[in-house]
Amino acid sequence: MRCASFCAAHKTVIYINKFSLASAGSGYDMRQEGDNCLLMDNRRDWPVFAASRTLFNRCNLPSWVLGSLSYQRHPQPLQLDGVREIHGDLFRRLQALPDLEQRMQQFMDYMVVYFSLQSPEQAGFHTGTRIRRNKADYIRMLRGWLFDADSREGAVLKGWVASRFGLLPRYHAGALADQEGESYRTYLQMQSAGLYNTHALEGQLDLVFCFCQYELQRRWPDQRHFLLYRGINKIGSHDIVERLENNRLWVLLNNINSFTANRERAEEFGDAILQVEVPLSKIFFFNSLLPGILKGEEEYMVIGGLYEVQRL
Repeated sequence: MRCASFCAAHKTVIYINKFSLASAGSGYDMRQEGDNCLLMDNRRDWPVFAASRTLFNRCNLPSWVLGSLSYQRHPQPLQLDGVREIHGDLFRRLQALPDLEQRMQQFMDYMVVYFSLQSPEQAGFHTGTRIRRNKADYIRMLRGWLFDADSREGAVLKGWVASRFGLLPRYHAGALADQEGESYRTYLQMQSAGLYNTHALEGQLDLVFCFCQYELQRRWPDQRHFLLYRGINKIGSHDIVERLENNRLWVLLNNINSFTANRERAEEFGDAILQVEVPLSKIFFFNSLLPGILKGEEEYMVIGGLYEVQRL
């Protein structure tokens, strides 16, 4: 398999023949092709995309790859640096459990013990702490996102995606294109406040993502995409990169987004619906991953980037 993406930094098309984690004994097999450079460089979408990512991240693929259309069409596994290795004991236990409910409970028990979620004093909290944030755990982040994606919890999740995958947030209670603007400062303040004095909150989110990917691969081993829906208002306010035939669009999504598997549910959230083939490897969380967190919402939390979508 070979897929192509565009490197804005080097103004060249890079063909990726193999994606793999360096620690697994292999690396990226890349070669640069210059024949289509000028054509690609003249497209108006690439400057937009370049401004929405960072040069560094903490996973096995660079941000310009995993945020590209090529990745949507030809997804490969995403692995956060060192997480599976650090928590290898958890995944060995999960592998020995054939029952879904047992695996859910094993994960939640592990999170409680490893991050001292029910023993804040073991994590360094004491009664004299002026601001007590010991209850700000991964469950509160997920529920906060469900209640309001522009909340403090939403800012934490968007900041986590930016640091782990190198995809910058596009919107949080306002457009974030201007990093000197008021909206961006508010976003940074909310993110910092959400992380302050917590139980290694970003480490908890790392493990949630890895557990989600483990369960997706175990439950649907032969599937690479889910067909998901997102209700929106004012399609023109979104970052539309290209308008294609038959109501198909290239859209640069926020770095984390809510989708649903239920089309009728999506209709409740906007006057238009985007239908998207989402790579399983870009799903951070879904409603049946853990009991009682996103109950009844049929919600999927999806890592963003450039997507080809169908407007229904």
